Amino acid sequence: VQLQASGGGLVQPGGSLRLSCAAAEVMASTNAMGWYRQTPGEQRELVASIVIGGSTGRPDKAQYVDSVKGRFTMSRNSAWNTVYLQMDNLRPEDTAIYYCNDIWADSDDSWGQGTEVTVSS
Repeated sequence: VQLQASGGGLVQPGGSLRLSCAAAEVMASTNAMGWYRQTPGEQRELVASIVIGGSTGRPDKAQYVDSVKGRFTMSRNSAWNTVYLQMDNLRPEDTAIYYCNDIWADSDDSWGQGTEVTVSS
């Protein structure tokens, strides 16, 4: 299973980054994806998720943890094989390795390398 996250880097507090994650194989079998982050010694945390409206005609629904609400925006491409995370007004506490995966993924699933985000002056 290929999960290829990219777009991380070093940014100053208040800056922005846009993460991308190519996940065609995973996304082919789910209607909901998430962006997760993990810091050393901590459990992986789901910070954003998106459920596609699909054939129902309803719009996609994105949700966020409180700590990133109003600063992060999750989206996806029309082919439903790539998800994005626009991160604005970044804070030092956003420093982590970011991963994308099915919202039902657990530690036994493949997670890929993730992409490292460092927020520091």
